[in-house]
Amino acid sequence: MKFETQLIHCGNSLDQATGAVSIPIYRASTFKQTGLGGNPKWEYGRTGNPTRLALEKLISDLEGGVAGFAFASGSAAIHTVFSLFSAGDHLVIGSDVYGGTFRLVDKVLKRFGLEFTVVNMQDLAAVRAAIKDKTVGIYFETPTNPLLELADIKQIAQIGKEHGVKIIVDNTFATPYNQQPLRLGADIVVHSATKYLGGHSDVVAGLAVTNDATVAEDLAFLQNSLGNVLGPDDSWLVQRGIKTLGARMRLHHENTAAIVDFLTQHPKVKRVLYPGLKTSPNYWLATTQMTGFGAMVSFELVSGADVKAFIESLEVITLAESLGGIESLIEVPAIMTHGSIPRKIRLTNGISDELIRLSVGIEAKEDLLADLKQALAHS
Repeated sequence: MKFETQLIHCGNSLDQATGAVSIPIYRASTFKQTGLGGNPKWEYGRTGNPTRLALEKLISDLEGGVAGFAFASGSAAIHTVFSLFSAGDHLVIGSDVYGGTFRLVDKVLKRFGLEFTVVNMQDLAAVRAAIKDKTVGIYFETPTNPLLELADIKQIAQIGKEHGVKIIVDNTFATPYNQQPLRLGADIVVHSATKYLGGHSDVVAGLAVTNDATVAEDLAFLQNSLGNVLGPDDSWLVQRGIKTLGARMRLHHENTAAIVDFLTQHPKVKRVLYPGLKTSPNYWLATTQMTGFGAMVSFELVSGADVKAFIESLEVITLAESLGGIESLIEVPAIMTHGSIPRKIRLTNGISDELIRLSVGIEAKEDLLADLKQALAHS
């Protein structure tokens, strides 16, 4: 079955009770039980919900896992995955991660006794060197946010196997349409389903998938215990969004290719970061572990250009945090999504004050190109 067919027909694609082709929204907080004891399939909405289960089975099938889990946000999914570990455990984490992930690690999880070493995931020797006797996990994004760097999932997974370390990959930017980390050796995949999977900027959600049955049992326990579950209405919205992921991604990719070509030739653009550029150091890896290059582009204006004037001159492209919606969204990481990272660390990691991140939507590419052209003229 082709992937775009799987998007529509995998998981619980039909309601078994009625045959409805769209899983109903079950808003029940509790369920009638037929007798005392036993192990009822449905008992309490936090523990399980038919609408949420349909989404969880769908993302599990798409990522090639044994179980999926839906959470109230991407950050909730990441927090729950990190909760698999205990005080004194050590994890290696990628140096270029979403600012909210860095905040969670630096300001919250360290207080509970987890230890972290930050490493450039492109440097496999550094990844190996960072592993200690008490290392239990390696966590990274690929492509990264916002520098769009790639990490070699197969190679890092091999390192993990050698040391008995769990490999956790944030697949938000690529989506399972372009990349399936579990099939490349990872143990756990996380998503901010708020982004491409939901696809319409109308829901906040997170997902996690694993191909390890023991990890799945632990995640199920944590999901129920922490209670940070996704509600039935939002579960339905994400599932509906996933069904159109293939159609949307084709348009995202088409528009992104045109915009990257435009930006690389514009005199006011210093550099363009995109794994699909043949001049990118990430290009070879992108062609081997991804089936498409995605629709996220970062670029830096030349010295002396007015970033504020450029951003505020845009008329079609929207200044906003988040990404992956049908509308094009633009932001300045140093001020917005990565503002929680100290400036010294940001600069060391390559996130300059002039860096701009663009999530390319599915509007007519002619309108997007015209908008970028007129705004750059004001910069």
